[in-house]
Amino acid sequence: MKIAIVNGPNLNLLGKRQPEIYGLRTLHDIELSLREEFADTDFVFFQSNSEGALVDELQRLGYSEPGLDGIVLNAGAYTHTSLALADAIAAIPVPVAEVHLSNIHARESIRRQSLIAPVCAGSICGFGADVYILATEALRRMAAR
Repeated sequence: MKIAIVNGPNLNLLGKRQPEIYGLRTLHDIELSLREEFADTDFVFFQSNSEGALVDELQRLGYSEPGLDGIVLNAGAYTHTSLALADAIAAIPVPVAEVHLSNIHARESIRRQSLIAPVCAGSICGFGADVYILATEALRRMAAR
């Protein structure tokens, strides 16, 4: 089993940036918890603040990462603005699970719309860092079918 975890802008600041919204866990903490929870899974981790780098990585993962079963994507604010990310997700054959630490539906109106949700296999939000575990489990189940 192989799952990619792709994180977008400002997620490199987890644990420091607005902990009242995003919590105190860092990306490194999340990586460690995923490796512990799913010891039998090979993970690929990527984070960028650049929209183009995220598009490039999604395309690379979708077409050039052997044995990849799925992608967990936290696109951050690009969720609400990036047709380029939506197009990249739609173009790849690998299922993508959209995640958000906060409940985007309970936040500002602009954050309630996801441009990527229609092309993702599913979306999970509002459960803090556990969204990564929930999405990984969902993708593992999809791959096992």
